[in-house]
Parts: sequence; structure tokens; C-alpha cells
Amino acid sequence: MILRDSEKSVSNKAAQIKLLLLDVDGVLTDGHLYYGNSGEEVKAFSTLDGHGIKMLMEAGVDVGIITGRRSELVARRAAELGIELLYQDCRDKAGALEEILRSKAITADEVAYIGDDFPDLAVLRRVGLSVAVPNGHAIVRDTALATTAAAGGSGAVREVCDFILQAQGNFQRFL
Repeated sequence: MILRDSEKSVSNKAAQIKLLLLDVDGVLTDGHLYYGNSGEEVKAFSTLDGHGIKMLMEAGVDVGIITGRRSELVARRAAELGIELLYQDCRDKAGALEEILRSKAITADEVAYIGDDFPDLAVLRRVGLSVAVPNGHAIVRDTALATTAAAGGSGAVREVCDFILQAQGNFQRFL
């Protein structure tokens, strides 16, 4: 990951994370919208990301999704991964974050968020560990504390999961 602060500082923030929140299009996917001739929507999800999410949850870090679009594919993928915290068709991601903080009784410093575009900015500015993807908007990359080396939909989420697991001393147990 490309860090905007010292590695020690970012690692210290990652060590405090209790919840990882994810955008979908551009983060869990490559950001392209694929439609078939019959109007069906198709999304590709990385199995690397999925395994990273499962390891993170097994290590005690909760994972949730906040997305501006609604998709049965996203609901299905969330269910496959055991993600119960799912906000779809969300126009106010910062409001969703505040609701989550209250319901989980955690602070914003204990949350990591991965985003790629303007709707993610308010959340990225509020959480303890803000991460952008390299295929995201330049302003989002400049706002985030870190930018992944891997693109959205191609292992970016796994990169962040591994980073949090390492910071919390849980990475080796999965090897």
C-alpha cells in the first residue's frame, strides 16, 4: 500500500480496527457495470478479497458494505461471505456510518473504510483508517490515508485485510 503517513502510524491505526466497511462498485468490483442483452447485471468479485474478508471476520473484525446502488448480486455475495451489515441504495453514506457507530457502540477511529469516488469522501474523512483504490478518483486518493497497490475488484480489499491482520498480530495464524 502507498501510505500518506508513516508506516508505524498507519499500522497503529490498523491495530485499532474493529470494523471494515466497503464500497462495492470500484472497490469490491472493477467499477465497470456489465449488462446482458436481457438487462441482467453481471459483477465480478475477487476470490482473494472474499478469503481476506473471511479471515478478517474469523480474527474478530466485523465487515460491512455501504453502497449507493442496489443489486441482488451484492446481497448474494454478502450472504456468501457472512456479511450481515449491508446498506444498499444508500444516498447518505456518512449517515449510515453514524448509525453503524451507534448500533455497534464503537468509535469512528475503530473503523476502516475503502472507497473510490465522491460519495465515499465524507466517510473516508471520518474513519480511523481511510483507504482508496488506485483506480479511484484522484481526490479520493489524495484524501485517504492509504491507497492500495491492487485495483478495486483485483485484490484491493484483500490487501487491506492482510494489512489489518498483520497490524493486529493475526496474520501468521492463517499461514
